[in-house]
Amino acid sequence: MTGNNAERLRQTVSAAAGRLRSLGDADASVKPSPTRWSKKEILGHLIDSASNNHQRFVRALQQGELRFPPYEQEGWARCQDYQTADWRVLIELWRAYNEHLAHVIARIPADRLATPCRIGDGDAVTLGWLVEDYQRHLDHHVAQLDRRVTAATPL
Repeated sequence: MTGNNAERLRQTVSAAAGRLRSLGDADASVKPSPTRWSKKEILGHLIDSASNNHQRFVRALQQGELRFPPYEQEGWARCQDYQTADWRVLIELWRAYNEHLAHVIARIPADRLATPCRIGDGDAVTLGWLVEDYQRHLDHHVAQLDRRVTAATPL
């Protein structure tokens, strides 16, 4: 399972990074509305997700059980001000972080996928579920970025 998850993650990120590189910094900075995130902010959110999940995966493997604080996405985005970050740097950081996560995921022993994990006050889930949910979350936001890349790209 984890080998397939790792390969799917690599493929998703590699393909998406190629598409994202076709956008310039100005296009990536456009906010669809004052209350919605720009492409930069969405990608920053995905970097935050990689960071949080990296911690979750490794700590669950080390501790045999995980208790982790909730992720406060708006606070993370505000503190890091992705809107003013360099688009190319964001793409490369996201790509590289996910390459490393794929490396970690591929090495999760099958018998550890059932490790119980609790995030904030939520119900316990397994490490295997967290790995799969990470990909689902990434796919959701990559689809958002793809819709916006297509809309911003001249025909």
